[in-house]
Amino acid sequence: MNSTGNATELGLVDSLVQSSFLVQGTLRRVAARHDLSVVQMRLLGILRDREPGILVLARHLELDKSSVTGLVDRAARRGLVERVADPDDGRAVRVRLTKSGRALAARGAEEVGDELLAATAGLTGPQRRQLAALLSRIASPVARRADSGTVRSPS
Repeated sequence: MNSTGNATELGLVDSLVQSSFLVQGTLRRVAARHDLSVVQMRLLGILRDREPGILVLARHLELDKSSVTGLVDRAARRGLVERVADPDDGRAVRVRLTKSGRALAARGAEEVGDELLAATAGLTGPQRRQLAALLSRIASPVARRADSGTVRSPS
């Protein structure tokens, strides 16, 4: 690859990393306002539209099963999630948001959305739509792999 190609790729990598820092910083600030860790905030976000088992949660969060079990235990003690029997496997459980967990997840998502939209305020509508489409093309295959075996929660 020539030097122009390297500069373009480095620009892309740097841009993706800087975007990640922006998103992680936003998640950290919003989570802290609600006395949550970033991982707890991510857990609530994942559960907004699905009721996965522990192994699927572990794939989404990129944690081992025992870490996710402890995370779910702590969230359950706070009344944010509950375990329910898996209708397809009597030995397994699925995790879902409680009413208060759903309310907190919605507030957190709104706050994160507000902050991230503010960060894109300098973009035009078409630029925002293009950015969303490009980021979805990158993120969707990863999410689909993590999502295998997930039951969607009723809306």
